[in-house]
Amino acid sequence: MLKKSEEPIQPGRKVILGKLLSDVEKLFRGAELDERVAVLNAVRGKLHELSPFKTEPVDFVEWVPSGEVIANDYNPNSVAPPEMQLLEISINEDGYTQPIVTWPNEGKREVVDGFHRNRVGKESESVRKRIQGYLPTVKINNSRTDKGDRIAATIRHNRARGKHQVAAMSSIVIELKRRNWSNEKIGKNLGMDPDEVLRLCQITGMRELFEDADFSKSWDIGFEESLEEIEAENVFEVNEA
Repeated sequence: MLKKSEEPIQPGRKVILGKLLSDVEKLFRGAELDERVAVLNAVRGKLHELSPFKTEPVDFVEWVPSGEVIANDYNPNSVAPPEMQLLEISINEDGYTQPIVTWPNEGKREVVDGFHRNRVGKESESVRKRIQGYLPTVKINNSRTDKGDRIAATIRHNRARGKHQVAAMSSIVIELKRRNWSNEKIGKNLGMDPDEVLRLCQITGMRELFEDADFSKSWDIGFEESLEEIEAENVFEVNEA
């Protein structure tokens, strides 16, 4: 641990760093936007490779053309129009304070988290003009590229701050069950208790997915009654600390 009076960079390295920064500055002079962005990403990418924090996606924020960022086909998070407007105002006033979490998919970047930040960057004229058709992104860890892992990552990001459509959340659980995820693994990765996992299975009417599970003693209502009650609610309210 350095003392306050100590210089963190050794004198010899400080000279090299100064030259490197000067050379990088020369690369930007007179270059067109696309070239400057490419240089910026290349420099950041190399620094990320050498970084003591290279296991953290946020260590490398990469600007990519907005057309290369695509939505996923499973996100059950919904944001009401007033919240979307507030998000646009926030990005207009405060800028992008969070990148869009993505993973590479056939030459594109599929959104894992940040679908609505992605929308604002594409649909808001003032924001789109300011960020010049690019979006700030990070890549999810390489070990999380299986679709089941990506789905779980999306739900974890969303769960504390959004409303989840019942039908969509149920489809997510069924997708993970078909990928041989146990109820315990689903609950652990999505932040659900066992009853909630079973309830979502029940909504689909696919009884075979939970026939071998132990129901909570609190579940004393019949399937038809519980389904009507859930569908009337339409969404789960999620409140996590």
